[in-house]
Amino acid sequence: MERAGRKRTLQLSAPISLGSWLIISFAQNYPLLLIGRIITGIGAGFVLATAQVYVSECCDPEIRGRLGSLPTLSMSFGIVISYVSGKWLYWRYLAFLSATFCAALFVALLPLPESPVWLKSKGKDASASIKWLHLSARATATVKEENNEKSEKTEAPPSLFTRKVFFSPVVYKPMIIGFALLLFQQYSGIDAVIFFTVEIFRKAGSTLDAMTATITVGVVQLISNGVSTTLVDRAGRRPLLLISAAVMCLSMGAMGAAFYFQFKESPWLGYLPIASLVVFMMGFSLGFGGLPFLLLGELFPAHYRSQLSAMASTINLLSMFSVIKSYHALDAALTSAGTFWMYSCFCAIAFFFVLFMVPETKGKSLAEIEQIFRSTKNQKVETVNMQTVM
Repeated sequence: MERAGRKRTLQLSAPISLGSWLIISFAQNYPLLLIGRIITGIGAGFVLATAQVYVSECCDPEIRGRLGSLPTLSMSFGIVISYVSGKWLYWRYLAFLSATFCAALFVALLPLPESPVWLKSKGKDASASIKWLHLSARATATVKEENNEKSEKTEAPPSLFTRKVFFSPVVYKPMIIGFALLLFQQYSGIDAVIFFTVEIFRKAGSTLDAMTATITVGVVQLISNGVSTTLVDRAGRRPLLLISAAVMCLSMGAMGAAFYFQFKESPWLGYLPIASLVVFMMGFSLGFGGLPFLLLGELFPAHYRSQLSAMASTINLLSMFSVIKSYHALDAALTSAGTFWMYSCFCAIAFFFVLFMVPETKGKSLAEIEQIFRSTKNQKVETVNMQTVM
């Protein structure tokens, strides 16, 4: 992402994902299926952070929240398509369907410009991208050291993994916040819910058809993500994250109660499992579904945004893997009720973490956000001269 650029990295991910879904489609044995699935994970790793950084760097601060939430909204839409298609399509045909979206991604990126922030960081002319995107000067502002102003030649920034850089406040503070939000996102139990929705409903003895309930949960997630997209630039990031954590905590607690007290014999309380998961998905989608990814593109400093975002994606995918793989073991050790109550506790911890640690970024440029974590004595915001662009 740092060497090739945001756009090219996304384009590179398209043929990787396309090839992986075709391998799955034509696979005749388990090892080949496993290889295809591993490659889809590699493709997802390319896209996850890069898409969020690309969108965040290509829009004005006033609308960055809405546009930055679109990748998550699109992800929710893809999940609904998979749920609905999976009810009627054979799995090989579903893999073919997934491959068509990968090809569409490559084509859709062709007319789009490269990130102007990335171009500026490489000392390249970003005026064409700025003009194409109709960006304001604040959108591509950068933080610059005053003692480096007289230097005519732009020097490459020091490596992220030097002690001076890695333990500087501008790096370690947003890194802790970003990584923690992604961990809380996963340990809320979201992927256990998404991957095992049908199994959860059947085990809870829900009176609704399991596949219908699964599609219902997916549609609720999509609608809630749409609501979050419209609210994020009005309400701000912190209020939505706090509401999200509180709602998830309560709904996971109710889900645990549904398993513990076995309400399936009750005509009304038999709907508690699906009601709890629907409310959980609403709460998750309102804040923790997309805002941690949005904040990755906002909090990380410009020079190290690519590397830190890639590290964050790794953390996110590893925690996702651990949640999915540990669900059945936790279910056996803690019972279903205990497992969901554990997820509820993680959501409660997330609430207090956001309350005391996460700054508000609504309406701030990327350079202004970077200055929050810096000692501002020797820093200034350098803006683009729009007269040279127009």
